[in-house]
Amino acid sequence: MAVSQTNAGAGLVSSATLNASETSSIEILPAIPEEAPQGAVGEGENGRPHGFIMRNVRRGLEDQKELYGAPFKAKNLKWDALTLVGTAAFLATDRQVMRNIPRDHVNISHDLALLALGATSVASGGIWAWGIKTDNPHAKETGELTLETLANTFLIYTPMQFAAGRERPDEGTGNGRFWRHGNFNTSFPAGHPMFTWAMSTMIAHEYPKTWVKILAYGAALSVSGARLTGRNHFPSDIWVGSLLGYFIGTHIFHAHCEPGLSEACHRE
Repeated sequence: MAVSQTNAGAGLVSSATLNASETSSIEILPAIPEEAPQGAVGEGENGRPHGFIMRNVRRGLEDQKELYGAPFKAKNLKWDALTLVGTAAFLATDRQVMRNIPRDHVNISHDLALLALGATSVASGGIWAWGIKTDNPHAKETGELTLETLANTFLIYTPMQFAAGRERPDEGTGNGRFWRHGNFNTSFPAGHPMFTWAMSTMIAHEYPKTWVKILAYGAALSVSGARLTGRNHFPSDIWVGSLLGYFIGTHIFHAHCEPGLSEACHRE
């Protein structure tokens, strides 16, 4: 009888222990994630550094995929036609245009291009810095998306430079021959206009006020014009670089803008 009571008591203790264990598991386990979130491996104690980097790497790769695939989408065929027809027209007249551009004020044009590019860069950086200081989400988004735009622009600009290898107007025979250089910093497409248009487009979309657009696009046009009169590029180089900068900036804005911050953002 004593044995039976002992066994019964032990059974009750075991059952109570098991029930307590199950209850504890039910209460505690939901608070512990079953799997570490993506990007957690190698992160710091606050779980941010590597996760932030990996998130942006993945987003950048997706942006590159979309940008390179954009010309093949039906909705962009009209822009493809505009780009190709314009490029063909400029290529046909490149040499004739450059013969009529004087060499007297080349240095002034160089300085103007650098001034407009620098002013646009300072404006973008200033907006971002102000956003961080005041914790303004709109200004912070402008700075962050501008940086993403520049990164994506660089990843498109660089291979095009190597692939084209075009001589500048005052190099070689002056005819702007392609495939003559196997390095970086060639004539096609025009880099200064491409990067300036990318930044200016982002600012103009984030703050779609008339005076902002005039300043932003005015700076971009100034760079494009100055690189032509400075004899740095042929018209076709500037045409392609300017359009690509605008298209890239527009794409990145609409792909990642936060609804409610800018009037131009129509993401759902």
